[in-house]
Amino acid sequence: MLLMLPPPQEFTGDIPIVQKVAHAYKVWHSQLQHFPRLSRYTLGAKIDTLYCETLELILLAGYSSRQTKLVVVERASTKLDALKFFLQTAWEMKVIDTKRYGQLTSPLIEVGKMLGGWRKQLQSKTPPT
Repeated sequence: MLLMLPPPQEFTGDIPIVQKVAHAYKVWHSQLQHFPRLSRYTLGAKIDTLYCETLELILLAGYSSRQTKLVVVERASTKLDALKFFLQTAWEMKVIDTKRYGQLTSPLIEVGKMLGGWRKQLQSKTPPT
């Protein structure tokens, strides 16, 4: 007898920033196939890894204890900055056209603002050591 399971639900947690990064990654993933072969497995793979690492850190921060949350948010912010740098590099090398670059970076700018606000909030609540 074949067991029929319901289709999986999207898991993005209840954290809006996770939903934003997950959506941005889906947009990126659809664009990766348009990368020239020479760049797809180098620069494209690097960008893909940074998207996944950023998403993982943000998800981890959402479920971290108060003591470790600030450190994880700061690491996520650093990964996001690296991601934006490599996307800009791909655009400068003309691997990504201007329209796609805008589609990819627009949500990341919002995520950066969200991370900055999160970090500021945590810093104000965390006593200096």
